Amino acid sequence: MSRFSSFSRPFGPPRPQPLAEVLTRTDAFAALRAGVEQIAALERDLKQLLPDYLATSVEPGFIKDGVLSLFAAHNALAARLRHLEPSLLADLQQRGWAVNALKVRVRPLPAKEPPPIKQARMTPAGADALRELSDTLAPSPLQAALAKMAARHQKPRGEKK
Repeated sequence: MSRFSSFSRPFGPPRPQPLAEVLTRTDAFAALRAGVEQIAALERDLKQLLPDYLATSVEPGFIKDGVLSLFAAHNALAARLRHLEPSLLADLQQRGWAVNALKVRVRPLPAKEPPPIKQARMTPAGADALRELSDTLAPSPLQAALAKMAARHQKPRGEKK
């Protein structure tokens, strides 16, 4: 006879739990949760206070000794933030943030993947039409460009599909 009922599974797979619930279990997690909530609230306030072009490219850091770190995507945005610093500080203080100064730093956004290289191919009929058109034109840069394009897309003789 087992000491576990047939309805309970002590060693079954763990059930998913909300992150908010997990972060309240210990003091270390509670401090982490408080920091995450503070940054989220600060981010919401910054999105409301900053112009759209700045709000999407600026990320808040932590507040330490009354100094708020802001991370801008590039130097031009950082310079613009420095110009807005007095009014931004006043607005943040009015919303209850214990901020006396801003520290603006540049943290570039991750590089985007380059677009894929074009692999356009022309049909043999299209290449023939371009070649015929270039043959009817007088010598000119357009005629040369069409002939070059037709030659690039023309299949070599003897090559099959």
